[in-house]
Amino acid sequence: MKTLRKELWFHIPARRGLMNITGDVEAAVKESGVREGLVLVNAMHITASVFINDDESGLHSDFEKWLEKLAPEKPYSQYAHNGYEDNADAHLKRTIMGREVVVAITEGKLDFGPWEQIFYYELDGKRRKRALIKVIGE
Repeated sequence: MKTLRKELWFHIPARRGLMNITGDVEAAVKESGVREGLVLVNAMHITASVFINDDESGLHSDFEKWLEKLAPEKPYSQYAHNGYEDNADAHLKRTIMGREVVVAITEGKLDFGPWEQIFYYELDGKRRKRALIKVIGE
């Protein structure tokens, strides 16, 4: 069995930001030499998310609006968690968007449905963070 562990590092200059990381994951799968297996991609921080969806700007805007309605950033005082930090909303948003994805690898390629792409969603940016890629298979 072959395995590969790789970290992707990010520095999103805004509070929130969305990045398509599909190409990075594809490159890791290729580097691993795995032809049949699985790849796990997960955010290594509790205020960031990794998820699969369509790479469409209107949808990305909809995520932002929807999440802000569910867990508004301000006023900071509405959250018991906020004290030293002001990121309670980011923790809640991450819970909704999820921590990780697992994708099948078939014939050396990500086995996606139509339009599926992998995204890293920073929910409390302005500092360096990372995601893990773990490839396992034959």
